[in-house]
Amino acid sequence: MSEPVQSVRASTLQAIGHTPLVRLRKVAPPGSAEVLVKLEYFNPTGSYKDRMALAMIEEAERRGDLRPGMTVVEYTGGSTGSSLAFVCAVKGYPFKVVSSDAFAKEKLQTMRAFGADLTLVPSDGGRITPDLIQRMMAQAKQIAESGNSYATNQFHNRDSLKGYAQIGYELVRQVNGPIHAFCGGVGTAGMLMGVAHALRASNSAARIIALEPAASAVISTGVAGAHHVEGIGVGFVPPLLDRAYYDQARGIEESAARAMARRLAKEEGILAGTSSGLNVVGALQVARELGPGHTVVTVAVDSGLKYLAGDLYEG
Repeated sequence: MSEPVQSVRASTLQAIGHTPLVRLRKVAPPGSAEVLVKLEYFNPTGSYKDRMALAMIEEAERRGDLRPGMTVVEYTGGSTGSSLAFVCAVKGYPFKVVSSDAFAKEKLQTMRAFGADLTLVPSDGGRITPDLIQRMMAQAKQIAESGNSYATNQFHNRDSLKGYAQIGYELVRQVNGPIHAFCGGVGTAGMLMGVAHALRASNSAARIIALEPAASAVISTGVAGAHHVEGIGVGFVPPLLDRAYYDQARGIEESAARAMARRLAKEEGILAGTSSGLNVVGALQVARELGPGHTVVTVAVDSGLKYLAGDLYEG
């Protein structure tokens, strides 16, 4: 039976969400739980951050905090900036963004393509270090205070949870049966918390597993360090992370995440970045522990097309 034909959308903003969910068939070993991956790169900019960006802008508009003529300001590793630049382009807001040379060139180019005014904070040899995000935040605060601006301030903005909660509600409709565990990498923690709130509101008893790079496992060990996994492992416990809404935190080796990203492309046809590989490594660990008859869900957060200029897919 064919899928119903979608009506014409009024704008690209209405193309956000309702992304497909697929079953891993080759990388999941025999004797483990079923592992399902939500392909968030089907969003307009190729990232789940489109959901967050739209929610932060539209909730601010509803409150009157963001009005025509104002400039939106944010600090970002790239995907949030690309998504906000996209939303601001459609809605007509100027967008000033602070990022760094530590992040993929493709993401920086995407922000500029959507019309963003980009300021770059230099990194330590291209690494994501514990102080980098703090320096980016300080620069963005200075820019926001200099004019008629609205700072979305993603690490403190609870509006993002409303956008990400839609992933959870979609999963409840898509999965045929109970979800036993949901695994997700933590950057701002908005996605993990939004999904957790939605699953709890839907009476799901799913275990919520927070994932982070082992080299900067602040949540699980309290120790921050340098790594190259964009979008997560920011060097501090994000304010949005609520201990009441997750069951466990795990550090995942970056080398395993990178290897899994390559396997996902070659074996499953899922072209995604390192953080998505990390999500799948964590989900497979949980799937082995739970065993057959259970379902573990995670997210491919963005498209691997954003990382082709780097070394992720070399070799």
